[in-house]
Amino acid sequence: MQNTETSTQVLFPFLRYRDAPAAVDWLVKAFGFEEQMVVPGGNGTVAHAQLSFGPGVIMLGTAREDELRIKSPRDLGAVSGGIYVYVEDVEAHCARARAAGAEIVRGPENTEYGSWEYTARDLEDHLWGFGTYRPNADH
Repeated sequence: MQNTETSTQVLFPFLRYRDAPAAVDWLVKAFGFEEQMVVPGGNGTVAHAQLSFGPGVIMLGTAREDELRIKSPRDLGAVSGGIYVYVEDVEAHCARARAAGAEIVRGPENTEYGSWEYTARDLEDHLWGFGTYRPNADH
């Protein structure tokens, strides 16, 4: 098992997908994540995966019926949140995502809080924002 150094990150978003192996491959191809670790589950599932983007890490796994009741937005027919990722070249990132089949639902556009960004849906309808806003930067 790989130990991941996390000197500044303290929040680690986690998501569930119906087809987590496909999600891992797609997130790498479409959004530029790097695969850190994938722990297989039974029957072609993923028990736990970690993907990095720069210094950030997200975790994901296969949606399942358990006490957490975490499902894919596709199973629910709704999205209750999303993940925002800082990128320097919004246009290039958006073009990469679009070419991989991401549904671009907004932008790229300027926001009232000073960001240039776009929003996309992944292959199971999770919402992802990519842009130049950095919440922890001095404004």
